[in-house]
Amino acid sequence: MTRVLLIDDEQPFVETLAKRLDKRGITILKAFTGQDGLDVLVENPGVEVVILDVKMPGLDGIETLRRIKASHPLVEVIMLTGHGTVETAIDGMKEGAFDYLLKPCEMDDLMQKISEASMRKGQASARIDEAEAQLIALRRGD
Repeated sequence: MTRVLLIDDEQPFVETLAKRLDKRGITILKAFTGQDGLDVLVENPGVEVVILDVKMPGLDGIETLRRIKASHPLVEVIMLTGHGTVETAIDGMKEGAFDYLLKPCEMDDLMQKISEASMRKGQASARIDEAEAQLIALRRGD
């Protein structure tokens, strides 16, 4: 089951989206500030995908993204943005975001992005595991 963290300062939006994703079999964690989201990631290492709002008070989406990628580089981040911040979302992709969607987004589009992001994280994790196994074998002289 895919584990997704929603980070958005609009609590009603987060609650509604969480219910809709939960009905589709996705495990949801929630945070309402960038810093809370970073804390949730530390406490829940199994998170595969973060859905991150671009515009938030305090720690904004881009800075939160930078910190996520610095401390959890394999976690994939989907940026959510309003129409006025598309450039910011594109900047986010330059910072390592998986993709971005405009708010409000179609549920099918979001589900597709979550699936793709989760698959990409799984592939990256598998490559790392394989490389580590090869390194261990080399050290043993296998």
